[in-house]
Amino acid sequence: MAKRYRDRTEAGKLLAKRLAAYAHRPDVIVVALPRGGVPVAFEVAQALCAPLDVCIVRKLGVPHHEELAMGAIAAGGIRILNYDVINSLGISNKTIDQVTAKELQELQRRNQIYRGDRPPLNVQNRTVILIDDGIATGSTIRAAIAVLRQQQPRKIVLATPVAPPDVCTQLQAEADEVVCLQTPEPLYAIGLWYENFSQTTDEQVRELLAKQVVARNLQQLAQ
Repeated sequence: MAKRYRDRTEAGKLLAKRLAAYAHRPDVIVVALPRGGVPVAFEVAQALCAPLDVCIVRKLGVPHHEELAMGAIAAGGIRILNYDVINSLGISNKTIDQVTAKELQELQRRNQIYRGDRPPLNVQNRTVILIDDGIATGSTIRAAIAVLRQQQPRKIVLATPVAPPDVCTQLQAEADEVVCLQTPEPLYAIGLWYENFSQTTDEQVRELLAKQVVARNLQQLAQ
């Protein structure tokens, strides 16, 4: 039986237990989708003693129904569209382009806020554990996988606390390994599977990324 998580922190700790085989491995990097994926990924990175980074991807929400994804964009000009949603709702190319332009601005803003002048971690030939706080349609996570594939990691492990069973199955063709703690059917909405699903702020994202850098430095000094 599927059960609700208390919050993203609890979900991250439970996810870390399922990923324990990746602990203390120098090739492992944990990558989160901000904003909600960062508190989950932070707990995983802490437990695995791994560095933490973000992959900034923006969902393309259907106008007036923004929670429904018609696609997603990511750095490097990547855009992935969900044609099932687009065709069923009769969404025009003009609307898609308008939403894309708006979300591109937000993507660039977040990149500046979260990174500043700090470059992304180098994932080439590394094992990347890609984390979000939940997956609904899979559009956003597919864009993130596409971004990471360009950087030639050795392996991509997709991990999430909750996702529909059919989406988890589909994503097995795109990630090298998929870990879904719970696969309720129907999902309805990710927030229903958390008692506390309050919005993660930009400042919380920055604080958690900085906190994990300090933790990693201390771990390396202790070795």
